[in-house]
Amino acid sequence: MPIISQFYGILIQMFCEINEKHSQKHIHIRYNEYKAVYNLEGKLLEGKLPIKKQKLVEAWIVIHQKELEELWDNVKNGGSFYKIPPLN
Repeated sequence: MPIISQFYGILIQMFCEINEKHSQKHIHIRYNEYKAVYNLEGKLLEGKLPIKKQKLVEAWIVIHQKELEELWDNVKNGGSFYKIPPLN
């Protein structure tokens, strides 16, 4: 799964096969032993993170929601992944 952003020890990944039909646009989050999946509107779909890291991820999603949607659509249409700026 390509890493599309990374900040404060948090890895943000996106995976979508061109031919695969995901039920919902989403991203995968990894932080140490924690894993979570969020939709592109910032709703936690599965897993968990420490509350402080959860708040950072949710803020990042709000800030970059349009870019996340564009990236998902780009990859689904045969384009390549690209990085999205981290939180600073």
